[in-house]
Amino acid sequence: MPFVDEQIEWTVDGKSIAIGLTRAGSGPALLMVPALSSISTRTEMRPLQERLAASFTTVAIDWPGFGSLPRPKVAWRPDHYRAFLRFVIAEVVQPSLTIAAGHGAGYALAQAADNPESLGRLHLLSPTWRGPLPTMTGKRLPLFRGLATTVELPLVGAALYRLNVNGPVIGMMARGHVYSDPAWLTPERLAEKRAVTEAPGARHASFRFVAGELDLFTDRDAFLDTARRAGTDISIVYGSEAPPKSKAEMAALAALPNVSAVALPRGKLSFYEEFPDETAKALGLGGR
Repeated sequence: MPFVDEQIEWTVDGKSIAIGLTRAGSGPALLMVPALSSISTRTEMRPLQERLAASFTTVAIDWPGFGSLPRPKVAWRPDHYRAFLRFVIAEVVQPSLTIAAGHGAGYALAQAADNPESLGRLHLLSPTWRGPLPTMTGKRLPLFRGLATTVELPLVGAALYRLNVNGPVIGMMARGHVYSDPAWLTPERLAEKRAVTEAPGARHASFRFVAGELDLFTDRDAFLDTARRAGTDISIVYGSEAPPKSKAEMAALAALPNVSAVALPRGKLSFYEEFPDETAKALGLGGR
């Protein structure tokens, strides 16, 4: 099954940005959007995409400001990502179903609430709505916005960003709440994750996500209300070893009447990358 990597151009705040995407398979169109994080790209969807390409025309796409390509300096904010998702379904793929992970799940819910059926049936993986710092503290603090602004500065900003994405920090973060098996993050995989953080302009969107500046919702009620208005049945899958605070939000979403949920016995936030066979089975979408 051939996998074809492409680049598309998208304009944000008057700046042109290259976005990476990967196509594979045949059948109904399946859009796959990854999480938003310092180490996230569409390649985290690749193991699952390999299993679903036999049944679907899969399109895995990076979020602007993330991925492995150079990224312009932009004051990234939620409306950029909402506009990008509208662009994708208008110009790139009209999906029969959509798989969205992490913060990407929140943006998919908002799109479905505004335009029912525009993403097809929704399958959400480790759905979240709060960035790491607001999740850790349980609140949004002015300090977080100040840090996000500081990271934009040419010298001190780059130094502050480097403190948060060096090898030991990435390894600790990934083993702590991203991957279940510490041995899964081999030196080769860790090098791939670090390379994502070193792409030109990587710090601008990355730290805004960490600080909660890319949070589309201000509280759980808004997140759940959007899911209620999504206009479609929603399925979610998450790992039972997910961090407790994030897992509580997933469980709250799972309790809604229009949501069905599967909790895998193993797995943290990126369980679908680590356990793609189990994920494909839980989604009920076929695959090998």
